[in-house]
Amino acid sequence: MSDIKSITGGDFLIKEVKCDEIFTPEEWTEEHLMMRKTSIDFVNSRVIPNLDAIDDMQEGLMPSLLEEAGELGLVGASVPEELGGMGLDFKSSMIITEGIGGGHSFAVSYTAHTGIATLPILYYGNEDQKKKYIPGLASGKLKGCYCLTEPSSGSDANSAKSRAILTDDGKHYILNGQKMWITNGGFADILVVFAKIDDDENLSAFILEKDWDGITMNPEEKKMGIKGSSTRQIFFNDVKVPVENLLHERGKGFKIAVNILNVGRIKLGGVVLGSSKEGVSYAVNYANQREQFGRPISKYGAIRHKLGEMTIQTYALESAVYRATQNIDDAITALKEGGMEHGEATLKGIDSFAPECAMMKILGSEVTDFIADEAVQVLGGMGYSAETRAERSYRDSRINRIYEGTNEINRMLTVDMILKKAMKGEIDLMTPAMEVANEIMGIPDFNPPSDDIFERHLDYIRKFKKAILMVAGSAAKKLMMSLAKEQEILMGIADMAIWAYTAESIVLRVQKMYKSQGDAAAELPLEIMQTYVHSAADKINVAGRDALMGFAEGDELKMMLMGMKRFTKVEPFNCKESRRKIAGACIDKNEYCF
Repeated sequence: MSDIKSITGGDFLIKEVKCDEIFTPEEWTEEHLMMRKTSIDFVNSRVIPNLDAIDDMQEGLMPSLLEEAGELGLVGASVPEELGGMGLDFKSSMIITEGIGGGHSFAVSYTAHTGIATLPILYYGNEDQKKKYIPGLASGKLKGCYCLTEPSSGSDANSAKSRAILTDDGKHYILNGQKMWITNGGFADILVVFAKIDDDENLSAFILEKDWDGITMNPEEKKMGIKGSSTRQIFFNDVKVPVENLLHERGKGFKIAVNILNVGRIKLGGVVLGSSKEGVSYAVNYANQREQFGRPISKYGAIRHKLGEMTIQTYALESAVYRATQNIDDAITALKEGGMEHGEATLKGIDSFAPECAMMKILGSEVTDFIADEAVQVLGGMGYSAETRAERSYRDSRINRIYEGTNEINRMLTVDMILKKAMKGEIDLMTPAMEVANEIMGIPDFNPPSDDIFERHLDYIRKFKKAILMVAGSAAKKLMMSLAKEQEILMGIADMAIWAYTAESIVLRVQKMYKSQGDAAAELPLEIMQTYVHSAADKINVAGRDALMGFAEGDELKMMLMGMKRFTKVEPFNCKESRRKIAGACIDKNEYCF
């Protein structure tokens, strides 16, 4: 049996984690790095030269690129070998996803196909369904799409109006409805479609084939970005769906949708990591080339500030994403060793870290938006020109904050899922929350900060978590059932959790690097660590104060505001010089180099 430490989603708020208990990108094997290189090389050789043609929706180009990726094994990474895939673990599929991330519209089509279009059949399909469809999807010969959203149902997916009626002979469902914003809709061969059977309260899922009678679609949507990604409205008019194409069980479609979206959220964190690294690299490259007042603009402090912060945010995202990825991999491994089938274990393992999946979706989409925006600014007028990738990246990145559940929805889901875990007894939030409540009423700890830089920063993280527990515990106690309606407070708590989790991920990563590789290797990562933690302290303080003032008042409010100040206090640190050093390393290498 596995000796993996038992941990579940949301545990990070209350459990001490040691640096040797997390995975860091410095631990990739040669095989992992080769897979990443293969995916990056494919993007650079086959996708980037064709970006204009892709955005012009050149007939057959996107499907052919997916097939080419399939020939390299990139499309079927998560699919078992017996079904035509590579049978890789979750962590390996993530590094391929990251490698594809710089592919703009192709990355969107790729992740939609390999994720939400393929995985419902892989994880919920019966043996006949998997044998019929998965090998083609794994090779890229068949392309897939996922049909959930409707004109009247987006975030509230279970309110969908599409209906399926069982025929009198019991052999077919007659499906009617409309779906919109369907990625890959224009060329998909296989459609996973969600609809309610008769008057069911919950959705069911069906597998459809594009050439069936009654399936029609509107022309391609005109979009702000990801212009090369096919996006269609699809209509179903009396489509005869064989009963054997019902996916999983009647009324279990919403469960499928939720679980598959968890996968999509963490995978989005991986794909935008790739685009963020790419964004830093071309901003650095331009800054080194562009001269003003007799020297490259990379020599100026204002530009170095931007490049340094872009690098810090990208490093932070990478640290958090792969920490969460390893947690999920460990959970899957433990479940499989306990006798659970691979597909079920994968879904359950991912579901157990659903809060972290939502957090990585938020963090990743907002980091890559920041990178894209700053890259445009570094390039100046050229950044606004369609001649450069910066302009395309700016437009393409914006969608990431919307699909896979808007960031606002995911923020509320993060807190909701953690609180539900607490109510189910999966994690004990009550005890530490009460301890924090007692602590803020006691005498503050006046002990000087530790001389050990890692212990000092881990102590900061412990206090950040106390701040979260104080706000969340007080809000839950005072507002009780009405807390769900106080969306601003929930979003503030979620932000605090994201920054604390990410800060901890960086500290543990750098500590692990320091222990294994020594002072020299960790020198610049230490600068990243200190700058990020210092910034996180300020952000947590502001979000916490704002949340507290949304529900507390009088002496209670004053006491908790004092507690917030205490829990977010950090020693002064020269972030300016650190950003300059971090930027300098990338400038010297002419790329993102961490």
